[in-house]
Amino acid sequence: MKEKRNLIFLCPFLLCVLAVTLIASVSLGAVSISPKTILAVLVHKMTGYIPASLTWSTAAERIIWDLRMPRTILGVLAGAGYALSGIMMQTLTKNPLANPYILGISSGASAGAVLVIVYGGVQALGIVTPSMGAFAGALAVSMLVFLLAGRRGRMNSTRLVLLGVSLSALCSSLTSFMIFTAPDQNKVTSALFWMTGSLSGSKFDTLVAPAIGLALSFIFIIVFSRAMNGLLLGDDVAQTLGVDTLKLKTTLLILSSVVTGFLVAATGIIGFIGLIIPHIARTFVGSDHRRVALVSVLMGPVLVVWADILARLVSRPEEVPIGVITALMGAPFFIWLIEKNSYGFGGSNG
Repeated sequence: MKEKRNLIFLCPFLLCVLAVTLIASVSLGAVSISPKTILAVLVHKMTGYIPASLTWSTAAERIIWDLRMPRTILGVLAGAGYALSGIMMQTLTKNPLANPYILGISSGASAGAVLVIVYGGVQALGIVTPSMGAFAGALAVSMLVFLLAGRRGRMNSTRLVLLGVSLSALCSSLTSFMIFTAPDQNKVTSALFWMTGSLSGSKFDTLVAPAIGLALSFIFIIVFSRAMNGLLLGDDVAQTLGVDTLKLKTTLLILSSVVTGFLVAATGIIGFIGLIIPHIARTFVGSDHRRVALVSVLMGPVLVVWADILARLVSRPEEVPIGVITALMGAPFFIWLIEKNSYGFGGSNG
């Protein structure tokens, strides 16, 4: 089968590309560092061994271990997590244009983060950092969508999309209102930069939550890939195959909301990853969710990490928001993909 052959070729190839990408991410920046120094520092940090033939400065060690390694790992988690969230959203809504933000999750996260940045947070609620505000906003919107969409005992895909679009518009309006009425204009710049995404400032202890969300999502897609394949054919067909569609949709909504909330809280808004990566994967390996997930968790990090490298290099020593780079890279490529390729996505809407 062509798709299986492509999978066998793609996975080792993408692993090699990802390895090169990770080395480049730690090497390149305002200060360039050789791969030998990177390897020596990593060996020293993980084992305590110091190679006799290599020496490095304290500044180089700090740049590698404290700054660029957490940033690179977060880029990997963001690329894989947004891609998996996009897969779940597209399956949940049976909409090929769905992405992690179609249900208003990103807009809710933006509103929560901007509230904290501009107004200093809501101390009574314990929201004191932009990341905490972002996660709280994403969680609030996802819970509201879940409650409204499942109010009649059947989670309709069209109803999900319409509710998401409405709540997204509402949260975007609130965000714009807060920015335009901000008492301190210096904080507006910070809010706008966060809304277009950044991997800067990441630390190892901030990687735990996104990693957990990513792992849960990946395991779920692999285990329940056949049920998700059935859901793409339509609710009625899926039910004849023994799929509890309401339970599956509820789980997909919760998981995609959690992983997106964790990632937006850590990175800000990074667009297009959840939209284009699943499409590229399906072009090569078909619509089976197990194959799509395997390719997406390798392809997504490559795109995000290279976007972050470009964000650091194009105007150094200043940094361009990574969301700007992903949009510039993703939009033309997605247009080309639509023009050059086609594949069956789903069945009737339920």
